[in-house]
Amino acid sequence: MTAAPARSARSEGSRALILDAAVACLVEDGYAGASTLAVQARAGVSRGRLLHHFPSRAELLVAAAGHLSTTLLAGVEQRAAALMADQPPGPERVDRAIDLMWATFHEPPFWAAMELWTAARTDPGLRTALRAEERRLRAAIRRVADGIWGPEVAAAPLYAELCELLFTSMRGVACVYAFADRPAATDPHLALWKALATRLLFPPPSGQG
Repeated sequence: MTAAPARSARSEGSRALILDAAVACLVEDGYAGASTLAVQARAGVSRGRLLHHFPSRAELLVAAAGHLSTTLLAGVEQRAAALMADQPPGPERVDRAIDLMWATFHEPPFWAAMELWTAARTDPGLRTALRAEERRLRAAIRRVADGIWGPEVAAAPLYAELCELLFTSMRGVACVYAFADRPAATDPHLALWKALATRLLFPPPSGQG
């Protein structure tokens, strides 16, 4: 390996260390505990190295949330491919898809994002940095959702509206689990979401509903 590629590899390696450390701080200690000094100490890098990659705290934490979410979405795609491979369109596919979507709202990327969304209300710099990342992430989530549901379901007339409703509803309900002590898999909204999705995606023929 020549000098330039070696430097590039080291730079990417230190960037990944910093992002992983920032994610850990966000998830374990919240926004208040995810200072640049805390991230630097956890990553084991110099101050100059951290600032070289991320000149501001807002840029660092938004990049960390994006890094974690991208990793999660790749994992969701793999799980969806395995779960849905033999499942034709119908109510059973709806149940599996909604269970999988709901599970993603109880993994570290959601809680890291929650910390940032809350802090962004009173932090203009964070709000500006988060806005662009949020648009990118929403587009990525939509692509993953399309893969979960499959092309036949995604072609349904009310599919786009249903996905938006499910996403916003699940995000709101998941916030309760910051303090609720109950298993998410038994949440009463699951049955509601599944029944609604089945009615919207697979309506009975005219005259039979």
